[in-house]
Amino acid sequence: MNNEKNLKLQNVKDKVDFDDYLKNTQNFTPITRIRNFAIIAHIDHGKSTLSDRLIEICKGVDQRDLRMQILDSLDVERERGITVKAQTVSLQYTYQNQDYSLNLIDTPGHVDFSYEVSRSLIACEGAIVLIDSTQGIQAQTIANIYKAIEANLVLIPVLNKIDLPSSNIESSTKQIHNLLGIYEDILAVSGKTGAGVEQLIQKIIDTFPNPVGELNKEFKALLFDGWFDQFLGIILMIKVIDGYIKPGMSIRMLNGQSSYTVDQVGVFTPKKKTLQHLSSGMVGFVIANIRTLSDITLGDTMVLKNSQINTPILRLQSIKPSVFCCIYPIDTVDYKLLKESLEKLKLHDGSLTVEKVNMPTLGSGFKCGFLGLLHLEVIQQRLEQEFDLNVLMTAPSVEYKMTKQNGDVSFINHPSELPERQKIEKLEEPWVNVTIISPENYLGTCIALCEDKRGEQVGLEYLEGLTDDSKRCILKYKLPLADIIFDFHDKLKSITQGYGSFEYENDDYRESDIVPLHILVDGVQVDALSTMIYKGNAESYGRWVCLSLKDSIDKHLFPIAVQAAIGVKVIARETIPALRKDVTAKCYGGDITRKRKLLEKQKKGKKKMKELMAGKVSVPHKAILKVLRRTQ
Repeated sequence: MNNEKNLKLQNVKDKVDFDDYLKNTQNFTPITRIRNFAIIAHIDHGKSTLSDRLIEICKGVDQRDLRMQILDSLDVERERGITVKAQTVSLQYTYQNQDYSLNLIDTPGHVDFSYEVSRSLIACEGAIVLIDSTQGIQAQTIANIYKAIEANLVLIPVLNKIDLPSSNIESSTKQIHNLLGIYEDILAVSGKTGAGVEQLIQKIIDTFPNPVGELNKEFKALLFDGWFDQFLGIILMIKVIDGYIKPGMSIRMLNGQSSYTVDQVGVFTPKKKTLQHLSSGMVGFVIANIRTLSDITLGDTMVLKNSQINTPILRLQSIKPSVFCCIYPIDTVDYKLLKESLEKLKLHDGSLTVEKVNMPTLGSGFKCGFLGLLHLEVIQQRLEQEFDLNVLMTAPSVEYKMTKQNGDVSFINHPSELPERQKIEKLEEPWVNVTIISPENYLGTCIALCEDKRGEQVGLEYLEGLTDDSKRCILKYKLPLADIIFDFHDKLKSITQGYGSFEYENDDYRESDIVPLHILVDGVQVDALSTMIYKGNAESYGRWVCLSLKDSIDKHLFPIAVQAAIGVKVIARETIPALRKDVTAKCYGGDITRKRKLLEKQKKGKKKMKELMAGKVSVPHKAILKVLRRTQ
């Protein structure tokens, strides 16, 4: 009874404080003048460049601080020229004598970071669908549009890169009409020159709805992003639904156990800017010296410490990783650092999954799940660059479904997890629905590529092209995931001269002839390179691995066998020849028998060396990486 009375008194006090606070707060933006929106597009269609122009026109940073892709803050983003992490920026714009707050989220375009798009859209009411007017609608454009429609967002289609000579506005507009069913006037802009961007800002204000929420209700907010700062703790990005939040207030997460006192609130302009408050409809950051990573879950609801709210704003749909591998520290003393680093990356990247594993030959490590090979490579690069870690990663693999004779079902991705063969009833592999968009004249080669990957065609449609004689087609296939995660994208780009694009979504599991493939060097199994593979692909892959290792492992004084084996059956082999030293170089003339004696002595020495060194040939880290990355 006393607790209820104290809570009511606290709520009354908060209401009085808030009324007094609003009277004395300057520059308060009403919810009707707030616009929260994202930019979605296929990769390389100009999202980051358009964001630069929006920031420039809204004077988000001083002219002297402007640089290309200003929102791409990670080293890996600048090195690769792609957006990996969705970034939020709050801009101010005056339109018809009223000040508007525009909260923009720049999202990635690559399929491996599609979760960043889904997670970002929950904080928005609208989305700009950006289309390259020199390429037209691509596969990932369509996939992202479906995500925006599922989130009930208002869409504004925009044609970009109109400054390029190859731009074709008329044909791109027809594609939007025919494929997306949008018949209103389509804006044409240039993110590079800024042409049409001012009109786009005005259309954003006129078209996108303002957020829904009430200022006088009890505080609650949606947590949609976060990252760890070694000085400030976890920085949380929130969208305030109801009420307000300011420094000094005590908050908690619905799924967390602890409460925290708010130190700072504010927005990124894109520079960090602290504010007196964040109120209903606003998107910004909260800093509360949070150090416990397990307390934070993306998609959670933030409320006041004593709040009676127990229903989350929404439940963020979990995403299933497509590619798995195990990560081990090269130096065992780095295990704790690796664990902490992966926890921080998992907070920053909600699509990364991490669980502990232990392998007798490699020690303790972590089994990690990724959305694709690019996602895997980015995480590895961030571990090396941001946390100064040297790690060993096992061969990437998809997750197979195993049914035992006793009916138990489990999911595995490495041969070390397999029991005896007689205990297994069946193994199933994941299949996906693939959508390919390509010019019509490359249709035959695209079909041949899919058939080569064990594909099943399920549909074919035709689209308008960018010229009258360049029709494009939408090719739909069902394909095994394991056959497309490695080189499918590169081969598709090659056979379509860069014009083809694809995206995929999970379908179901199918029974298949899956076998464990082991790689042996000098008779010793290299666990980091062991993998599970479709039996029909095992021999060609095994030969490629053996050839790759043959070129990467240093020669010794004895020949080294590199083998690929399924069980005890060797299916591929290469031999690294012995390093030959000319022991007869010092012999000048004389009887030939002297040279023969020296050569025989060398042969016996090599044989003895082989016996002493058996099983002690080291496989360089660079050789393993070469195989894991499937590079020549």
